[in-house]
Amino acid sequence: MPTLTIPTPHMTAKVGDVAETVLLPGDPLRAKFIAETFLEDAVQFNAVRNIFGYTGTYKGKRVSVMGTGMGCPSIGIYSYELIHGYGCKNLIRIGSAGALNPNVKVKDLVFGMGSCTTSNYVRQFRLPGDYSCICSYELLEKAVAAAKEKNLRYHVGNLLCSDMFYTPNMPEIGTSWSDMGVLAVEMESAALYSNAAAAGVNALCIVTISDSDITGEAMTAQERQESFTDMMEVALALA
Repeated sequence: MPTLTIPTPHMTAKVGDVAETVLLPGDPLRAKFIAETFLEDAVQFNAVRNIFGYTGTYKGKRVSVMGTGMGCPSIGIYSYELIHGYGCKNLIRIGSAGALNPNVKVKDLVFGMGSCTTSNYVRQFRLPGDYSCICSYELLEKAVAAAKEKNLRYHVGNLLCSDMFYTPNMPEIGTSWSDMGVLAVEMESAALYSNAAAAGVNALCIVTISDSDITGEAMTAQERQESFTDMMEVALALA
């Protein structure tokens, strides 16, 4: 895939403005929160379409954080430009997900070892079969170690990457995603993993369970803030 000229169509950052490791929350305001709360000497490098991006240091290591919006097309654009325009090597999505497994509880972390998907995003690589979207083991191993060190509840396994947030209430036909051991559902991992694989760089999706399709539980706004902070610290440890 070609290297892009910069600034890219959706970013105004200059050469050297973005670190090799970048955290990717969906919400641009969450990117702002991370920069202001955790990074030293943070400098904003992007605000196009209110997709805020910042670079600073965390415990002496240079790291960036940028919002991506929601869904495969949106994170597909920004991850592609970060990789091919700005040379990013480690892309870590941090976001929320809904539990599909009874053992996965609200507030738990899930590390997406793989990404099943209902999206057509991966098919547009025109591979002669079905591609298995998987994360970088290097990042996964470090994330698990960080979660253990912080004594956090976590799970490792498959995510479902869906194009639909509000799915039709229709009867299931055949085997369900839960039956196949899929842990949680979100909307971005397949695009991130396939873009990273095509470019030979590292990617990992870390999600906090904000609600459960099994129990009907859901976090309060305060609980989201506190639990998401745990996820942010695990992701920053990978830098």
